[in-house]
Amino acid sequence: QVQLVESGGGLVQAGGSLRLSCAASGSIFSINAMGWYRQAPGKQRELVGEITRGGSTNYADSVKGRFTISRDNAKNTVYLQMNSLKPEDTAVYYCNANIRPFSGSRYADYWGQGTQVTVSS
Repeated sequence: QVQLVESGGGLVQAGGSLRLSCAASGSIFSINAMGWYRQAPGKQRELVGEITRGGSTNYADSVKGRFTISRDNAKNTVYLQMNSLKPEDTAVYYCNANIRPFSGSRYADYWGQGTQVTVSS
């Protein structure tokens, strides 16, 4: 079984910072892209940022210049550094990883349980 466990969410004032972490564990042969998504109340889940195994990144326009995604391949962990947070960043943040559990298996998407980020004005 593959598990993604997130940590680092919480309550912060506008302009503040938070760092989210997501560690993948279990049966893992290799990990392709890893990323972060978020879902605010009444809205669809949206991509925040993603990073390939080689370190190439892609961000939503709304977070460019404020958020930074990184990963540690040795630890199967992805991070999201969030600076200059705004109230509109309030959402549940989900970790996503494209994982091949076994050498003969296909890649599949796995999700974390989500962590709440609340930014007060």
